[in-house]
Amino acid sequence: MRPLNRMSLLQRHTLRVVAGLGLGVGLALAAGLARPTAQEQAPERREITIIAKDFRFSPNRVEVGRDDLVRLTVKSEDVAYGFTIDEYRVSKRVPAGASVVLELRADREGSFPFYSNMTSDSRHAQMRGELIVRRR
Repeated sequence: MRPLNRMSLLQRHTLRVVAGLGLGVGLALAAGLARPTAQEQAPERREITIIAKDFRFSPNRVEVGRDDLVRLTVKSEDVAYGFTIDEYRVSKRVPAGASVVLELRADREGSFPFYSNMTSDSRHAQMRGELIVRRR
C-alpha cells in the first residue's frame, strides 16, 4: 500500500501540465487585458501658450487630441483681453501685460471657436480662433 501523500509519476506530470496551462492562459489573458486601447490610453498633457496682442490671438488655431489634458496660458502683451470657449464653459479676463492659465480636458472631437468677449473696444470682436480636437 502506498502512502497517501505520494503521487504517481503520471499524476505529477498531469498536474504540472494542467497547472502550466492554467498559468499560461492566465498570463495570456492578463497580457491582453493590460494592453490599453486607444480610448483607454493615459491622456496626454498639452501645454499651449496663446499670445494676445494688437487685437489678435497667436496662434489662432490650436490642435489637440481627444481626451488630452490641455493647459492653456493666455498672455496679453498690451491691453486687457477676454478669452472664451463657449463649448467648454471657459471664460477668463486677461489683464493688460499679464497672463491667465486655463485647464480643460478635450473630451469631444470637433472645432470649437474661441474669442475675446470684451466690449471695451470694438476691435475685440475681430479676435477669433479655434480649438481643434482630433481623434487619437
